[in-house]
Amino acid sequence: MAISQRSVDSAERGRRLDPSRINVQRSLILTGIGALVGLALAGFALFTAKGTSTLAVPPEDVALVNEQPINRVDYIAQIQALYGVDLAHATEAQRHKVLDDMIREELFVQRGKELDVASTDPEVRSAMVNAVEQMAAADAISVQPGDAKLRAYFEAHPERYAEEGRMTVQDFVFPAAAADAAAQAAQALKSGGPAPEIVSRFGGVDSGKVNGEEFYFAAKIHLGDQLFAVARTLSDGGVSSPVVLPDGIHLLAMIRNMAPVPFDFDHARDQVLNDYRNEAVKRVTTDDEVFFRKRANILIAKDLR
Repeated sequence: MAISQRSVDSAERGRRLDPSRINVQRSLILTGIGALVGLALAGFALFTAKGTSTLAVPPEDVALVNEQPINRVDYIAQIQALYGVDLAHATEAQRHKVLDDMIREELFVQRGKELDVASTDPEVRSAMVNAVEQMAAADAISVQPGDAKLRAYFEAHPERYAEEGRMTVQDFVFPAAAADAAAQAAQALKSGGPAPEIVSRFGGVDSGKVNGEEFYFAAKIHLGDQLFAVARTLSDGGVSSPVVLPDGIHLLAMIRNMAPVPFDFDHARDQVLNDYRNEAVKRVTTDDEVFFRKRANILIAKDLR
């Protein structure tokens, strides 16, 4: 009985595998459908992959120029800037004019990239540097520091937040070999009397570096750091000790010295905020420069190393 059943199963499998019983037309149709589905899926993947061309403009854009989008927000802003109207109230001619101009700009920008204009044109290079710096500084500029941070910054830089000082000072110079005469002139000036006449009597002359009342910053420029550091310590009517410099021996006679008056925090807050942000921007751009240098392959000529 078992042998008979196996014989029946073998016969049945044989009939199913019989080539004469296969529907060739149906097989071809199913094969064709499978091939078409495969091609459709491959085409969809190909034309929707990043970087591939498309015939559809995304809703957030108004045009694609060589796959580079022209943003709809920028387009609307350009219409408002040029004609003072929104998109709904702009005429067809205005809309077309703005779009044509933006397409033209994009075409020329792309051509400029092809020609590598940025590497040869100084103005373009400068604009690119400024743009990168502004992008890097955007976060630092947008941060609103609290009063605690600003007050700490204010207290750390008191010299920046004061009314500019002013001084009226006379600078007299003696020959390098006349140290004794300069010391005698200094003593005589401290006793009082017309400074030019006293100094002339001991062989000194006015240096001509300063003339009348000057702000501290101007006096520092004219006198130089060393003489200004001495001058700012003098009170009204004060006379300095002789100061030896390469051009001779100097005596300073202070007529009037109005030292800087510090501002309070509330008065200086806006300037403190501006200085705080400027330093934050400087830190960010400096950090970016360090990062750019680390990842770059920079070769320097031997004679400039």
